[in-house]
Amino acid sequence: MVRNRTVWVTAALLTATLGAAAVPAVAAPAAAPRAAAACPTGWGSLAKTNWSMTSGEYITNARTGRHDCYDRFVVDVPGADAAELGYTVHYVDQLIQDPSGVPIPVGGGAILEVIVRAPGYNPDTGAPTYPGRAGQALPGVNLTGYRTFRDAKYAGSFEGQSQFGLGVRARLPFRVLQLDGHLVVDVAHTW
Repeated sequence: MVRNRTVWVTAALLTATLGAAAVPAVAAPAAAPRAAAACPTGWGSLAKTNWSMTSGEYITNARTGRHDCYDRFVVDVPGADAAELGYTVHYVDQLIQDPSGVPIPVGGGAILEVIVRAPGYNPDTGAPTYPGRAGQALPGVNLTGYRTFRDAKYAGSFEGQSQFGLGVRARLPFRVLQLDGHLVVDVAHTW
């Protein structure tokens, strides 16, 4: 009798399991398509400059980041007040190292020169504070998967200012933000 009951329970469980497997699953609703980001416009591609000079602060790092509407380049200048962080950012035909006049090759459809009015060395000791080497790619920066940036080079530091070259896909609009301790350059993905 116990054996018949065990067989019957096993058969009932097997039937229920197979029956459940035969019932088609209800399809989950399709995920809503990701809304396109509302990208800013009106940045323009003409030169942007602030002639201020930092006093005693120096560059320690340069890095990049990807965003929905733009690629970002950040130069870290710890201790620098936003208002004192001077710069010139503009498109050039060729990145020319100051003061040597040596051209530095930068890949991409256009070259955005970024000059930060802060040295890549300690002004009191002359010791380097930024590990970049003139004419070389930026240390620690990998541009794989970026929509706008194609290359990023360090051109060196001379007389209290440092020079970078960003290779971008094309001449695209950009903006410059002065923040305490950081200079930020955003280059749009499209016009």
